[in-house]
Amino acid sequence: MKHFIVLVALLCITVTTSAEDVRHQPLKDLNGYFPFNPPESIEQWEQRREYVRRQILVATGLWPMPTKTPLNPVIHGKIEGDGYTVEKVYFESAPGFFVTGNLYRPTNIQGKAPGVMLAHGHHKDARLDLTADNTLRNLIADGAERFERAGRSTYQSQCRQLARMGCVVWQWDMLGDSDSIQLSRELVHGFAKQRPEMNTTKDWGLFSPQAESHCQNVMGLQTLNAVRGLDFLLSLPEVDPERVAVTGASGGGTQTMILAAIDDRIKLSFPVVMVSTSMQGGCTCENASLLRVNTGNVEFAALFAPKPQGMNTANDWTKEMATKGFPDLQKLYMAYGKQDNVFLKRGEHFPHNYNAVTRSAFYTFLNKHFKLGFQAPVVEDDFDPLSPDQLSVWDEKHPAPKAADPDFERNLLAWFTEDAEQQLQDIAATPEGLRDVIRPAAEVLIGRSYANAGDVQWAPQDKQDRADYVQQTGTLLNKTYGEEVNVVWLSPKQWNGRVVIWLDETGKAAVCTDDGSVNPAVMKLVQAGSAVLGADLFDQDGEAVKQTRVVANPREFAGYTFGYNHSLFAKRTHDVLSIVSFLRNTDSSLGPNIEYKNVAVAGWHGTGPIVAVASGLADDAIDRTAIDTNGFRFGKVLDYRNPMFLPGGAKYLDLPGLIALQAPRPLWLAGETQTPATITAAYQATSQADKLVTFTGESAQEQAAASEWLSSN
Repeated sequence: MKHFIVLVALLCITVTTSAEDVRHQPLKDLNGYFPFNPPESIEQWEQRREYVRRQILVATGLWPMPTKTPLNPVIHGKIEGDGYTVEKVYFESAPGFFVTGNLYRPTNIQGKAPGVMLAHGHHKDARLDLTADNTLRNLIADGAERFERAGRSTYQSQCRQLARMGCVVWQWDMLGDSDSIQLSRELVHGFAKQRPEMNTTKDWGLFSPQAESHCQNVMGLQTLNAVRGLDFLLSLPEVDPERVAVTGASGGGTQTMILAAIDDRIKLSFPVVMVSTSMQGGCTCENASLLRVNTGNVEFAALFAPKPQGMNTANDWTKEMATKGFPDLQKLYMAYGKQDNVFLKRGEHFPHNYNAVTRSAFYTFLNKHFKLGFQAPVVEDDFDPLSPDQLSVWDEKHPAPKAADPDFERNLLAWFTEDAEQQLQDIAATPEGLRDVIRPAAEVLIGRSYANAGDVQWAPQDKQDRADYVQQTGTLLNKTYGEEVNVVWLSPKQWNGRVVIWLDETGKAAVCTDDGSVNPAVMKLVQAGSAVLGADLFDQDGEAVKQTRVVANPREFAGYTFGYNHSLFAKRTHDVLSIVSFLRNTDSSLGPNIEYKNVAVAGWHGTGPIVAVASGLADDAIDRTAIDTNGFRFGKVLDYRNPMFLPGGAKYLDLPGLIALQAPRPLWLAGETQTPATITAAYQATSQADKLVTFTGESAQEQAAASEWLSSN
C-alpha cells in the first residue's frame, strides 16, 4: 500500500502545461538561423566538439572510415612555370573511383614544404575554366581582380602564388566538375526528382531512401575525396605534415570547414564565403541527412579551434558575420588563450567569390602562421594562365573513364555498403565495438540518449478509481526541449514497485480505451502488481501518419529536410526516453521508496523498432525490454517520407545491429523468423546468452507471453 500511495502522490503533482509541443512548429531548412553559443568551459566544449565531429562523420558515411584502399596515383604531363611546376594527377579514393586535379610544386624545394589543399566552388568546370572578358572587366572595375591576364583564372592565380611561396598545392575537382565525370553534374549538383530505377532494395543509387539509410550521399563522397586527397598530398616526401592548410570558397568553403573539422592533420583552415549563421549551403553536394541537426556552419568552424583559422564576409549570407557568429568564435579562441589565431577579413562590398583581396588575406595569414618569411601583405603578380587542354588530366595515354554510367554509380555504392558491413560485423562481435562505434552512431541517428533526455514533469488531467487499480491520464512535459507526451497510467493498489511502459502504434488505446476496457495482456501485468503506462508518441494521437512532413524545397532530396530536422522515428524515440527519464528522475522529496524497482518497456507493431532503439540508448535505466519487430528493416523502406524512415538506420547492421545494444540486459524478442546472428553474438560475447529470450509461438499469444515474462523475477 505504501508504494501505491507514493505513486499516486507522484501522479497528482501539477505543473503548468505548455502551449504546444514545439515539434509541431514549421520545419527548419537551410535558410534558417544557426547561431553558435560557446559552452561555459573548455571541458564542456570538448564534449560538445566530440559529438558534433562524430555527427559530421556519421552523416557523411565516414563512421567508421571506409577502408583506405591503394590510391594508385598517376602523375603526368609536367609543365614548367616561373619558379613552379604544374602536373596532372588522378588517383582512386575507392576502387575505380577517380579523383582528378592539378599538383603545383615549387621548382627548388629546400627541406620540407608546406602543403595546401585548394577546394573549388560551384563554378562550372572551375579548374579548367577561363573567365569571360566582360565578366573579368567588371571584376577589375569593382576591385575584385587586378589583372586582365591572371584574373582569367582565379584558381591558377592562387595555386601559382602559393607554389611561388614554397607550398605544394593540390587543387582537385568536385564531383561532376572538370575532369571528374563518373557522376554527372546534373546528378551531383542538380538532383531534383527520385529515380524509380535507383530506388530499390538492391543496387540502389544516390539520393534514394536506401542510400540515405546507409549514409551514402554526395556530401560524403566529396568529403572522402578530400580525406584521400590529403592522404595523397602527405604521401609526397617533400610535404611537411606539420604545415598543411586547406582553403576554398562557396562549396569549396564547405569542404574546407568539413575537412578541417574531421581531420587533425589539417593545421590551418581558411573557409571563404561560407561561415555564416544564415544560409548553410544550398547545393545537394553541401547537404546530408543528419548533418546540421542542432548545429551549423559556425559551429563546424569552431571545431577547428584553437588552430589558426581565417574567414571572410561578402555581400551574401556572410555579410552579418562580424556581429553574428564571429564574436562567438573569438570568445571560444579566447578561452583557449589563442585569440590571435582566428581572423575575419571584411568584404561586404564584394560579391560571393574568392577575389584577389581575400586571396591576399589568405596568403598573408598563411605566411604568418607557417613562417614563410614573405613581406606582408602578400599579393599576386600577373601571368598568362594555362589553357584547359594543358590542365586536363585525360588524354590518349590516360583515357577518361566512362561518363555518368548508372552501373558505376550502383557498383560504387555497393562497394561502400559491403565494406561498411564487413567492418561493422567485426566491430559488433565485441562489447567494446558495440559501445565505442555502433552506440555512438545510434546517438547521432536519434540525436539524443538517456543521458540528455531532458527534465520531464507530470501534468495530470483525469483520475478514475477502478477498484483494484487507479486509472489516470495526463501529459509528460519535457521542459528541456518543449515536448509533450500524453499518457495513461494504470496503477495497482498493491503496487510492487515495477512499471511497464506499454507502447503500440495505436498509442494509449493499446493499454485501455476511453470506455475503460483494458488490454488483457496489460491487465495481467496490473493484477501481478505492476503499474502500466501507455502513451501517444509524437503524432500518434489521431489518424496514422502516412507521410511525414518535408520542407518547402521542391527537390526530392531527403537531406534538405532531415539534414536540419529529426525524423519522425527519432522524435518518437525521444518520447520513449522522456518517459524513462521521468520514471528514473522523480523528486526524492515526494517521500520514501519512490525509486522504481524495475522499469521495463514493451513495444508492439510499429513501435517495436522504436522501443528497441530507445532501449539501446537508455543503458541501465531500462531493466528489461520486450519487442515485436514484425521483421522490420530500415533497408526495406523505399520512401523517405515513410514514418519509419531513419537516416542511417540501415548502416549499422540495420535493426539487429541496434537491437544488439541491449546486451547484456534481458530482452524478449518476437517477430523474427530466426534470431539474427548479430543479436545472438552480442549476448554470447557478454556471457549472458540466457538473458535473450526469443518467442516463436503464435502471434496472437505474443502479448500474453510477454506479460508473463515481464512479470517474472
